[in-house]
Amino acid sequence: MASSQYRIESSSPLRGSLLPHNNSRQIYNDRGLAVAVAVKSLTDPTRQHIRVVHVDTGEVVFETDPIVHDHPA
Repeated sequence: MASSQYRIESSSPLRGSLLPHNNSRQIYNDRGLAVAVAVKSLTDPTRQHIRVVHVDTGEVVFETDPIVHDHPA
């Protein structure tokens, strides 16, 4: 039986009062809580990539899609 554990992965350092102070990878037993913490930890969702992953299966259950800022040549 697969567990209900989720981890947050990010391309940028995460900051927020909901995160552990020791900056270690936190495992969440609730999918909704993991997604809420991930969203609240973003400082700029238009530029940061973050996702919540089911630990056992590797399934991505939430993911941001940062806006690609193309600059004209």
